[in-house]
Amino acid sequence: MEEKLKAFERLLTIMDELREQCPWDKKQTIESLRHLTIEETYELADAILEKDTQNIKKELGDILLHIVFYARIASETNDFNIADVINSLCEKLIHRHPHIYGDVKVENEQQVKENWEKLKLKEGNKSVLGGVPASLPSLVKASRIQEKARAVGFDWEHQGQVWGKVQEEINELNHEIETNSSKEKIESEFGDVLFSLINFARFLEINPEDALEKTNKKFIKRFQYLEVEANKMGKQLSDMTLAEMDVYWNKAKEL
Repeated sequence: MEEKLKAFERLLTIMDELREQCPWDKKQTIESLRHLTIEETYELADAILEKDTQNIKKELGDILLHIVFYARIASETNDFNIADVINSLCEKLIHRHPHIYGDVKVENEQQVKENWEKLKLKEGNKSVLGGVPASLPSLVKASRIQEKARAVGFDWEHQGQVWGKVQEEINELNHEIETNSSKEKIESEFGDVLFSLINFARFLEINPEDALEKTNKKFIKRFQYLEVEANKMGKQLSDMTLAEMDVYWNKAKEL
Protein backbone atom coordinates (compact mmCIF):
# COMPACT_ATOMS: atom_id res chain seq x y z
CA MET A 1 0.00 0.00 0.00
CA GLU A 2 2.81 2.41 0.87
CA GLU A 3 4.36 1.90 -2.57
CA LYS A 4 1.04 2.72 -4.28
CA LEU A 5 0.52 5.85 -2.19
CA LYS A 6 4.06 6.97 -2.98
CA ALA A 7 3.49 6.50 -6.71
CA PHE A 8 0.24 8.49 -6.57
CA GLU A 9 1.92 11.28 -4.58
CA ARG A 10 4.68 11.41 -7.21
CA LEU A 11 2.07 11.79 -9.96
CA LEU A 12 0.35 14.65 -8.09
CA THR A 13 3.70 16.41 -7.63
CA ILE A 14 4.55 16.09 -11.34
CA MET A 15 1.07 17.37 -12.28
CA ASP A 16 1.56 20.43 -10.07
CA GLU A 17 4.97 21.09 -11.64
CA LEU A 18 3.64 20.74 -15.18
CA ARG A 19 0.66 23.00 -14.51
CA GLU A 20 2.92 25.68 -13.07
CA GLN A 21 5.85 25.45 -15.51
CA CYS A 22 4.85 23.91 -18.88
CA PRO A 23 3.35 26.39 -21.42
CA TRP A 24 1.02 23.73 -22.90
CA ASP A 25 -0.20 22.39 -19.55
CA LYS A 26 -0.73 25.92 -18.19
CA LYS A 27 -3.00 26.71 -21.14
CA GLN A 28 -5.36 23.73 -20.79
CA THR A 29 -8.92 23.96 -19.49
CA ILE A 30 -11.49 21.33 -18.57
CA GLU A 31 -13.15 21.99 -21.94
CA SER A 32 -9.93 21.71 -23.96
CA LEU A 33 -9.09 18.33 -22.41
CA ARG A 34 -12.48 16.79 -23.18
CA HIS A 35 -11.81 15.54 -26.73
CA LEU A 36 -8.38 14.26 -25.69
CA THR A 37 -9.96 12.24 -22.88
CA ILE A 38 -12.41 10.69 -25.35
CA GLU A 39 -9.49 9.71 -27.63
CA GLU A 40 -7.60 8.16 -24.72
CA THR A 41 -10.68 6.16 -23.73
CA TYR A 42 -11.00 4.72 -27.24
CA GLU A 43 -7.28 3.90 -27.27
CA LEU A 44 -7.75 1.97 -24.02
CA ALA A 45 -10.75 0.17 -25.53
CA ASP A 46 -8.62 -0.86 -28.54
CA ALA A 47 -5.84 -2.15 -26.29
CA ILE A 48 -8.36 -4.22 -24.32
CA LEU A 49 -9.76 -5.79 -27.49
CA GLU A 50 -6.22 -6.60 -28.63
CA LYS A 51 -5.48 -8.11 -25.18
CA ASP A 52 -2.31 -5.99 -25.18
CA THR A 53 -1.54 -5.74 -21.46
CA GLN A 54 1.40 -3.38 -21.90
CA ASN A 55 -0.73 -0.98 -23.92
CA ILE A 56 -3.59 -1.34 -21.42
CA LYS A 57 -1.18 -0.25 -18.68
CA LYS A 58 -0.03 2.72 -20.78
CA GLU A 59 -3.55 3.86 -21.68
CA LEU A 60 -4.74 3.52 -18.09
CA GLY A 61 -1.89 5.83 -17.15
CA ASP A 62 -3.00 8.36 -19.75
CA ILE A 63 -6.56 8.32 -18.43
CA LEU A 64 -5.33 8.63 -14.84
CA LEU A 65 -3.31 11.67 -15.91
CA HIS A 66 -6.46 13.25 -17.31
CA ILE A 67 -8.37 12.63 -14.07
CA VAL A 68 -5.60 14.24 -12.04
CA PHE A 69 -5.39 17.10 -14.58
CA TYR A 70 -9.12 17.88 -14.34
CA ALA A 71 -8.94 17.87 -10.53
CA ARG A 72 -5.89 20.16 -10.51
CA ILE A 73 -7.65 22.69 -12.79
CA ALA A 74 -10.79 22.60 -10.62
CA SER A 75 -8.71 23.11 -7.46
CA GLU A 76 -7.48 26.44 -8.84
CA THR A 77 -11.04 27.81 -8.68
CA ASN A 78 -11.80 26.01 -5.40
CA ASP A 79 -14.53 23.90 -7.05
CA PHE A 80 -13.00 20.58 -5.97
CA ASN A 81 -9.66 18.79 -5.75
CA ILE A 82 -8.43 15.22 -6.21
CA ALA A 83 -9.20 14.36 -2.57
CA ASP A 84 -12.81 15.48 -3.09
CA VAL A 85 -13.05 13.31 -6.20
CA ILE A 86 -11.71 10.22 -4.41
CA ASN A 87 -13.73 10.71 -1.21
CA SER A 88 -16.93 11.29 -3.20
CA LEU A 89 -16.29 8.05 -5.11
CA CYS A 90 -15.62 6.12 -1.89
CA GLU A 91 -18.86 7.35 -0.31
CA LYS A 92 -20.84 6.40 -3.42
CA LEU A 93 -19.32 2.91 -3.55
CA ILE A 94 -20.07 2.30 0.12
CA HIS A 95 -23.65 3.60 -0.23
CA ARG A 96 -24.35 1.51 -3.34
CA HIS A 97 -22.96 -1.72 -1.90
CA PRO A 98 -25.14 -2.25 1.20
CA HIS A 99 -24.61 -6.00 0.78
CA ILE A 100 -20.95 -5.37 1.65
CA TYR A 101 -21.13 -2.37 4.00
CA GLY A 102 -24.63 -2.91 5.40
CA ASP A 103 -27.07 -5.68 6.25
CA VAL A 104 -28.65 -6.21 2.81
CA LYS A 105 -28.47 -9.78 1.52
CA VAL A 106 -28.02 -10.65 -2.17
CA GLU A 107 -27.78 -14.00 -3.91
CA ASN A 108 -26.40 -13.06 -7.33
CA GLU A 109 -25.11 -10.35 -9.65
CA GLN A 110 -28.59 -9.48 -10.94
CA GLN A 111 -29.80 -8.59 -7.45
CA VAL A 112 -26.77 -6.33 -7.04
CA LYS A 113 -27.73 -4.49 -10.25
CA GLU A 114 -31.36 -4.18 -9.15
CA ASN A 115 -30.36 -2.71 -5.79
CA TRP A 116 -27.96 -0.33 -7.54
CA GLU A 117 -30.74 1.11 -9.74
CA LYS A 118 -33.15 1.43 -6.78
CA LEU A 119 -30.53 3.34 -4.81
CA LYS A 120 -29.89 5.69 -7.73
CA LEU A 121 -33.61 6.51 -7.88
CA LYS A 122 -33.59 7.24 -4.15
CA GLU A 123 -30.63 9.55 -4.70
CA GLY A 124 -32.78 11.76 -6.94
CA ASN A 125 -32.62 10.24 -10.42
CA LYS A 126 -36.04 10.81 -11.98
CA SER A 127 -35.71 7.86 -14.36
CA VAL A 128 -33.89 4.56 -14.39
CA LEU A 129 -32.64 5.60 -17.82
CA GLY A 130 -31.53 9.02 -16.58
CA GLY A 131 -27.98 7.83 -15.99
CA VAL A 132 -27.38 6.91 -19.64
CA PRO A 133 -25.18 9.67 -21.12
CA ALA A 134 -26.78 11.37 -24.13
CA SER A 135 -23.43 11.55 -25.92
CA LEU A 136 -22.76 7.79 -25.84
CA PRO A 137 -22.36 6.12 -29.26
CA SER A 138 -25.76 4.72 -30.25
CA LEU A 139 -24.69 1.07 -30.11
CA VAL A 140 -23.30 1.41 -26.60
CA LYS A 141 -26.28 3.52 -25.54
CA ALA A 142 -28.74 0.85 -26.68
CA SER A 143 -26.91 -1.76 -24.59
CA ARG A 144 -26.94 0.46 -21.49
CA ILE A 145 -30.64 1.29 -21.93
CA GLN A 146 -31.52 -2.39 -22.12
CA GLU A 147 -29.33 -3.31 -19.14
CA LYS A 148 -30.92 -0.61 -17.00
CA ALA A 149 -34.45 -1.63 -18.01
CA ARG A 150 -33.61 -5.23 -17.11
CA ALA A 151 -32.38 -4.17 -13.68
CA VAL A 152 -35.93 -3.14 -12.74
CA GLY A 153 -37.54 -6.22 -14.27
CA PHE A 154 -38.53 -4.86 -17.70
CA ASP A 155 -37.17 -7.63 -19.89
CA TRP A 156 -37.96 -10.73 -21.92
CA GLU A 157 -38.21 -13.98 -20.01
CA HIS A 158 -36.15 -16.17 -22.33
CA GLN A 159 -33.91 -16.08 -25.38
CA GLY A 160 -36.49 -17.50 -27.80
CA GLN A 161 -38.78 -14.51 -27.27
CA VAL A 162 -35.99 -12.12 -28.16
CA TRP A 163 -35.09 -14.01 -31.33
CA GLY A 164 -38.76 -13.94 -32.28
CA LYS A 165 -38.69 -10.16 -31.85
CA VAL A 166 -35.62 -9.92 -34.11
CA GLN A 167 -37.44 -11.85 -36.85
CA GLU A 168 -40.56 -9.73 -36.39
CA GLU A 169 -38.56 -6.52 -36.82
CA ILE A 170 -36.77 -7.88 -39.90
CA ASN A 171 -40.15 -8.75 -41.45
CA GLU A 172 -41.43 -5.25 -40.73
CA LEU A 173 -38.34 -3.72 -42.31
CA ASN A 174 -38.73 -5.96 -45.34
CA HIS A 175 -42.39 -4.92 -45.67
CA GLU A 176 -41.47 -1.21 -45.69
CA ILE A 177 -38.81 -1.84 -48.35
CA GLU A 178 -41.10 -3.93 -50.57
CA THR A 179 -43.92 -1.37 -50.38
CA ASN A 180 -41.55 1.48 -51.26
CA SER A 181 -42.21 3.31 -48.03
CA SER A 182 -40.53 6.61 -47.21
CA LYS A 183 -36.89 6.69 -46.21
CA GLU A 184 -37.96 7.78 -42.71
CA LYS A 185 -40.14 4.68 -42.21
CA ILE A 186 -37.43 2.36 -43.51
CA GLU A 187 -34.86 4.06 -41.28
CA SER A 188 -37.17 3.64 -38.29
CA GLU A 189 -37.64 -0.08 -38.94
CA PHE A 190 -33.90 -0.52 -39.56
CA GLY A 191 -33.25 1.06 -36.16
CA ASP A 192 -35.72 -1.37 -34.58
CA VAL A 193 -33.85 -4.30 -36.15
CA LEU A 194 -30.54 -3.08 -34.73
CA PHE A 195 -32.06 -2.49 -31.30
CA SER A 196 -33.56 -6.00 -31.22
CA LEU A 197 -30.25 -7.56 -32.34
CA ILE A 198 -28.43 -5.73 -29.55
CA ASN A 199 -31.03 -7.08 -27.15
CA PHE A 200 -30.46 -10.61 -28.47
CA ALA A 201 -26.70 -10.18 -28.04
CA ARG A 202 -27.32 -9.45 -24.36
CA PHE A 203 -29.16 -12.76 -23.97
CA LEU A 204 -26.24 -14.51 -25.67
CA GLU A 205 -23.92 -12.73 -23.20
CA ILE A 206 -22.12 -11.08 -26.13
CA ASN A 207 -21.07 -7.45 -26.05
CA PRO A 208 -22.36 -6.10 -29.40
CA GLU A 209 -19.83 -3.24 -29.47
CA ASP A 210 -16.94 -5.68 -29.05
CA ALA A 211 -18.43 -8.06 -31.61
CA LEU A 212 -18.82 -5.35 -34.24
CA GLU A 213 -15.35 -3.91 -33.62
CA LYS A 214 -13.79 -7.37 -33.99
CA THR A 215 -15.63 -7.74 -37.29
CA ASN A 216 -14.35 -4.30 -38.35
CA LYS A 217 -10.78 -5.37 -37.60
CA LYS A 218 -11.30 -8.67 -39.43
CA PHE A 219 -12.62 -6.86 -42.52
CA ILE A 220 -9.73 -4.39 -42.49
CA LYS A 221 -7.18 -7.21 -42.28
CA ARG A 222 -8.76 -9.12 -45.19
CA PHE A 223 -9.24 -6.03 -47.33
CA GLN A 224 -5.62 -4.96 -46.83
CA TYR A 225 -4.50 -8.46 -47.84
CA LEU A 226 -6.53 -7.98 -51.01
CA GLU A 227 -4.78 -4.67 -51.67
CA VAL A 228 -1.34 -6.22 -51.15
CA GLU A 229 -2.06 -9.10 -53.54
CA ALA A 230 -3.41 -6.71 -56.17
CA ASN A 231 -0.28 -4.59 -55.81
CA LYS A 232 1.91 -7.68 -56.36
CA MET A 233 0.19 -8.12 -59.73
CA GLY A 234 0.73 -4.46 -60.55
CA LYS A 235 -3.01 -3.76 -60.36
CA GLN A 236 -5.33 -1.41 -58.50
CA LEU A 237 -8.48 -2.87 -56.95
CA SER A 238 -10.50 -0.67 -59.28
CA ASP A 239 -8.91 -2.51 -62.23
CA MET A 240 -10.00 -5.94 -61.00
CA THR A 241 -13.33 -7.66 -61.48
CA LEU A 242 -15.37 -8.69 -58.47
CA ALA A 243 -14.69 -12.35 -59.34
CA GLU A 244 -10.92 -11.70 -59.27
CA MET A 245 -11.19 -9.94 -55.93
CA ASP A 246 -13.28 -12.80 -54.51
CA VAL A 247 -10.41 -15.23 -55.17
CA TYR A 248 -8.07 -13.28 -52.90
CA TRP A 249 -10.82 -12.47 -50.41
CA ASN A 250 -11.42 -16.18 -49.89
CA LYS A 251 -7.68 -16.73 -49.45
CA ALA A 252 -7.65 -13.95 -46.84
CA LYS A 253 -10.42 -15.74 -44.93
CA GLU A 254 -8.15 -18.81 -44.66
CA LEU A 255 -5.34 -16.85 -42.97
